[in-house]
Order: sequence, then structure tokens, then C-alpha cells
Amino acid sequence: MENYSPDNPLIPGEISATTEANIIPPKPSAEEPKSKVNILMRSVSSLALYLVIGYYIFHSFEMLLLITAIVVFHEMGHFIAMKAFRYKDLGIFFIPLLGAYVSGSKREVSQKESAIILLAGPLPGIVLGAVFFIWQLKDQGISLAGIRLENISLLLMFLNIINLIPVYPLDGGQLLNRVFFNEESWLSKGFVILSAAFLIWVALFASEQKLYVLLLFPAMMLLRMFGDSRLNAIEKKVESTGINLDTSYEELPDEDYWKIRNIVIAEHPSFKDVPPAPPYEYHYKEDKIMTTIQGLLHRHLIQDVSVAGKIFIFIIWATAFASPWLLNVDMSRYLRLFGF
Repeated sequence: MENYSPDNPLIPGEISATTEANIIPPKPSAEEPKSKVNILMRSVSSLALYLVIGYYIFHSFEMLLLITAIVVFHEMGHFIAMKAFRYKDLGIFFIPLLGAYVSGSKREVSQKESAIILLAGPLPGIVLGAVFFIWQLKDQGISLAGIRLENISLLLMFLNIINLIPVYPLDGGQLLNRVFFNEESWLSKGFVILSAAFLIWVALFASEQKLYVLLLFPAMMLLRMFGDSRLNAIEKKVESTGINLDTSYEELPDEDYWKIRNIVIAEHPSFKDVPPAPPYEYHYKEDKIMTTIQGLLHRHLIQDVSVAGKIFIFIIWATAFASPWLLNVDMSRYLRLFGF
């Protein structure tokens, strides 16, 4: 039987023990950076599913490609900004009917970096849409790939401005929550709950067409809040023992890992079948336990945006959000598509 070790992948259903049960073994090695091939395959497969379902909805290959190109352009803004700030394990993943998101990890993040990353998605699309709109005013017959430039410009602005609405988890909502609120405060949690309630109202009542797909957002948000509250309770129990959680996983002492592990398996229902230590034995759920412990370690958000900086960010957001009205653009046709 192949045993689990920190450098050996887990095999479901198998358990291995250290030779000396009461000697504290090293904590499992943190997961190696995810394979770029695996991330690419997940991105491609999610894009394929996005296109298949999208074609079923739109019945127009040209419109589907246009919307997909706009989504990719938007997400590439986030991706490039996160790459510049040295995020790890970056990938773009598509959610059918809802859009896409960029996934990445970094332990220490600043408000300034967050603001740049969040605005790097919608701003380029809005600027490009405005340029195309002004261009087509001079030559109204111009088109790209058989699609009128006016339609491209309006859709670029429309989809990106929607993302700037200050409702979580849209870019505008994340910007408000990250830069203007304290994410650990009740004000932030209340904002997320209000955002979920607003999305439920939009999905069920705001439009003539029932946008039931939007219910996925509040469902995921509320599940995440429930999971976070459970982790917060475990975190308090760990801190009451005097263990320092203000550290990285790599710097976490082996002894502290096993102490935290005992608290996690006692408090988390997913690990009720895992025996506590000692004896010190790696369990087939060790990867999941390790991930939970990593989630308990404090993630630093550097408060580096001054009041003047917040005002500047607000002006940028407000200008971008108001751009259709500043350019006297008629967006009514796209609002009618959604029954507004």
C-alpha cells in the first residue's frame, strides 16, 4: 500500500502513520504551484461550455463571439494587473450565462493594488467603447467582422458599466467593499447581505423576463458567508490557545499545525471521522485539512489608500459609470433586452 507523505499525493481511503506515533512529524508540504497546463485545460474547457450554452441562448454565432470577445477583453485587464502584482496560479474561468472571472492567490494585498486590479477590467472596455462610438459617428456605415461598429461600442460600454454597479460581487461592489469598507466589519457583511437581497429582487421582480440565473450569485455569497462564520469560530478557538495565526503556512511551526489540526477536526463537521493527534497520523483527508488551516491564517490587506486617494478612485468610477450619459449614448435598446 502506498502511504501518504507530505511529498506524496493522497490516495482516497488510505491512511499512513509515522514510525514513531508520538513524535511530531512535519506538516504536509503546501501544494506546489498549480500546473500551468491544468489551469489552461480548465480555462479552455470552461470556455467551451460557455460557448455551447451561449449559442443555445443567443442562436447567433456572431453575437456570441462578440460578447465572448468583450468578456475576454475585460478579464484580460484583471489578469494583466494581477500578473503585474505577482499573483500566483492565475487563470481565467468562464461561467455560462454569467460571465467569467480571474482566479489567483496572494497573501499580502494592498487596497491600492485591489483598486487597480478591479478597475483594470471595466475601464479599458468603456474607453474602447467610447472611442468606437465617436469613430462611428463620423462613418456610420463602418463595421467590424460584419457587425456594425455602433453595436460593438454600445455593447462594450453596456457590459462593462454593469460591472461597475456597486453591488457585490460585481467589480464596483468589490471596489466599494475593499477600498471604502473594512472587510472584517459588520458594515461590510451587511453590504454583502444587501447585495444578495438586491440580486434576488432583480432576478425575480425587476425585469419582465425572470433572470433566474442571477440567483446563483446570492446563493454562492450566502454559502460563503456561512463558511466564513464557521472558520471565524474556529479561528477564535485557535487564538484562545495562544497560537499565532498571523503568519504564512510556510512559517507555521509543525507543532502548531498539529494543534490547529486537532481543533479543526473537532469543530468542522467535514472532519468528524478524522482521529485527533496523538498518535500523529496523516489522514486521507489531509489535503483538505491543510487547505482549511491555510484559510485560518491571516491574509493581510494593507490599508494604503488615503482619503484623497479614495476621492480620486471615486471620481474615476463615477466618470466611467456616467460615460454613456456624458457622450449622449442611447443605451435603451440593451436595457429592453433584459425587460427593463
